[in-house]
Amino acid sequence: MFFDIDGRGKEIFPTVYALWKVPDILPSFMLKGGEVSRYVIGGADLMFPGISTPAEGLPSFLAGEAWSVKVPGNPAPIAVGTTTMSCTEALKAGLRGKALKIAHYYGDLLWESVEVPYVPNAGFYEDAVFEDPTLSSAQVSDSYDGANDGSNDQLNGINDKEMGQHVDVADVQSEPSSASVAPIDARNEIAEEATAHVSDLKLTDNDSVDQSTVEDSQDTHPLSTEDVDTLLEKCLLQALHTTVKDKDLPMPGSTLWSNHVLPCRPSGITLDIKKSSYKKLSKWLQAKCSSGLIRVKEDKYKKESVLLSVNRTHPDYSSFKPEKLQVEEAVKTSVPVTESRSVKILEVAEIYKPSVHVNPVFASVGADTGELYSALDATDIVFRYVEKENMVKPTDKSIVILDATLCDGLFKGAIKKGSMYPTEIHKRDLGAAFVNRMQPHHIVTRGNDSVVRKGGLKTVQIMTERRQGNKKMTKLSGLETFLVDPEALASELQKKFACSTTVAELPGKKGLEVLVQGDESLLKVTRFGFERLASLVS
Repeated sequence: MFFDIDGRGKEIFPTVYALWKVPDILPSFMLKGGEVSRYVIGGADLMFPGISTPAEGLPSFLAGEAWSVKVPGNPAPIAVGTTTMSCTEALKAGLRGKALKIAHYYGDLLWESVEVPYVPNAGFYEDAVFEDPTLSSAQVSDSYDGANDGSNDQLNGINDKEMGQHVDVADVQSEPSSASVAPIDARNEIAEEATAHVSDLKLTDNDSVDQSTVEDSQDTHPLSTEDVDTLLEKCLLQALHTTVKDKDLPMPGSTLWSNHVLPCRPSGITLDIKKSSYKKLSKWLQAKCSSGLIRVKEDKYKKESVLLSVNRTHPDYSSFKPEKLQVEEAVKTSVPVTESRSVKILEVAEIYKPSVHVNPVFASVGADTGELYSALDATDIVFRYVEKENMVKPTDKSIVILDATLCDGLFKGAIKKGSMYPTEIHKRDLGAAFVNRMQPHHIVTRGNDSVVRKGGLKTVQIMTERRQGNKKMTKLSGLETFLVDPEALASELQKKFACSTTVAELPGKKGLEVLVQGDESLLKVTRFGFERLASLVS
């Protein structure tokens, strides 16, 4: 709902989603027409010539204040930013220059960052915003007057009480600086009053209702100590079955708790070790160690328990039936939604092919040496080999003792002659070392189109150069790697940015490059983002 520009908490603004819920949380400038919105949602700052001045004059404001931007006939704001000068300075400048430095607008990356971006009414189009056709002109004018003049009316009311007279923009200019203190203080009080009510806003989404219902049920029926102990047992067994792998051991107790046990608790349930009979994580782990389910030891330096191994033949482990992860169910249910979208989603993944160095390891575990594997799958194969050959060091479960096959696969040809080959390797280094000995490939998928290429992934090159006549031009190359047609992209960019585009062959190389003309072309392309550029081409 809100965002922080610099991360320091000094400049916090509402997003357009928050403004659509509460349009009057900020004062607003009204544009002269919907055509001006093309520039604002295109990334440009708001200039004074594009603002519609009310009949009663420009509203009062100071430099550095947060204001929103609206379109005539549409009550939903389209952008938010900070004023660059006060109303007095603006009038002295003849209402010319930059009025608002835009920080966030409809259609930018922040708007797109939500799971399902949406628009508040039918007046919002992809490249412009116009009046809402569902509203009458009378309703729109009333909402505009209320939005722009609400703060002035409140200021005038306060000034009538304190000074017994009406104060407008012209009076503020003619009055000495001491007389302007009262309106400024009053405006600050109004701003504080508006922001104070933000915390009282309540969302009516189903998720929030469900969550509050769960929390209320927990408060009404708190878990007893026995219930917490039972829940701890269930979550631990669920984690040991689903997420805790032998290759990840040894594992600190804190990691086991935060990354494995807690994610296995039921949705909406709070799991607190202090509310159990054990009170401490170390005591709970030691109790499970005494039962023979797991083996732990105390790290004297870090002062915490470390999980060394899991007894997967223990009766409690064997009799427990793990539940299916909700994540998998969510993925399955989301597939039809993704498939129904007309936009071609770009997906890129690194994959690897077994080389002559690691082929014996793949053959030993029955894996196909002609297939392509992800880094995770390749790591699983090498650990299957380690488990099959029983290569874990008995005195230290985190160390793998190398046999001739695995040692040659990892180090043959990579170590200088005369140097000693390693005899063991740490588990955390084994997967990466094994993958590095495979042949890198990458797969690119856009919609139903997919291609696999040998070698590492090449990036898209975006650069600018100055040509004859001091004209700037932005060049994009390497688009074919991501299954993007340069000719089609050039045509779409020409429509999107209203600029001249051409396609030319790369000098001395295979492939084409897209040339985008204009001084602001580089800024437009980089702000738009490559994923959105690729989505333009169907």
